[in-house]
Amino acid sequence: MRVLIVTQYFHPEPFRINDLVVCLRERGHEVTVLTGMPNYPEGHFYKGYNGLGPAEEHFEGVRVVRVPMLSRGQERNWRLALNYFSFAFFATLLGPLRCGGDHDIVFVFQPSPITVGLPALVIGGLRRLPVVLWIQDLWPDTLAAMGLQGAGARFAGRLAHWIHRRCDRVLVQSRAFAPSLERSGVAGERIRYLPNWAEELYEQPAPEAAPAALLGLHGFKLMFAGNLGSAQSLDTLLDAAELLRTRDDILWLIAGDGQERNRIASEITKRRLDTTVKLLGRHPTSDMPAFFAGSDALLVTLRADPVFALTIPSKIQSYLAAGRPILGALNGEGARILVESGAGIVVPAEDAAALAAAVERMAGLSAEQRTAMGRGGNAYFRRHFRRDHLIRQLEEWMQELVDEHHAHTDSRR
Repeated sequence: MRVLIVTQYFHPEPFRINDLVVCLRERGHEVTVLTGMPNYPEGHFYKGYNGLGPAEEHFEGVRVVRVPMLSRGQERNWRLALNYFSFAFFATLLGPLRCGGDHDIVFVFQPSPITVGLPALVIGGLRRLPVVLWIQDLWPDTLAAMGLQGAGARFAGRLAHWIHRRCDRVLVQSRAFAPSLERSGVAGERIRYLPNWAEELYEQPAPEAAPAALLGLHGFKLMFAGNLGSAQSLDTLLDAAELLRTRDDILWLIAGDGQERNRIASEITKRRLDTTVKLLGRHPTSDMPAFFAGSDALLVTLRADPVFALTIPSKIQSYLAAGRPILGALNGEGARILVESGAGIVVPAEDAAALAAAVERMAGLSAEQRTAMGRGGNAYFRRHFRRDHLIRQLEEWMQELVDEHHAHTDSRR
């Protein structure tokens, strides 16, 4: 198939769409990517990029078309909104012109924001191509969870429903998304469940050498990896660390970056947690297996909000694949998967006291008991989240849609 992928985020930004693009190319598909200028999560453009260019480059043999946009900036809602709409505007305006050549299907990768669907629908409409939307964040529910209200939120909600109803297939990373989509008018037969997977590097033998950032750290090492945003409820982590202040043998390690980083750094100093809570900064995805292997347990936290109970944090698949024991402070689908897998200990979202108790319990287990948890998680990953199986399923759905579209087109001639 000839696939046009529309995504606001792409390499060198750390998103799973990068892995999907490479997989599709390796499986013989011709792939073109329409995207913006990389600036996530720091809020400023990566080295070698600016708001205008480069307009085109190649990644792993795939043509990448980039359009102008404003960067995210730092911790300002209005700037983030401009970032979202600037990509949507320029991708809609320039995408049909720059993404030349024949395509069979348009595939949209949709974490926040939903506006990424606009250029995809325009291109699909102009070229009479089917459009597939893969939802990572459920709009407008996510906006409500972040406390955004008023006319802007209502407009975003109507836009989300409009986009959802006009896509030929809507893929969801969590089954719990489906009822909300059906209530907004998406026919159930057009919805498919496509969870995230983990890159193959997490399934390889664990590196023997610990990364430099972990050298010299002694004790029970608990690792949080990923985006540092408000949805991750990092205050729960800090509150639990405060409750265990006297346990200087327990280290809370945070690897990642995001809009909450500066505030978290300030809170660590303010609460005098510098000896037990360490900000390790952002590291390449290729380094994360070593970080996971060098940790005694992995941590995932989310806010106690109904919309976050519907989602499956993508780090869960990576944690499971890595075969390490997991501590979760979250509700809903993510919690269900951790409980079913037997990969670790789960407590309610934002319950710092329960998290602190769970950490002490995990630290008190034998190495053999924690190893058994990790193996259980890895076995669950292999049953439910293997990359090859999920991408093969995606290929079947896309080919089915392309065939349906061709048959419909032929019948109208």
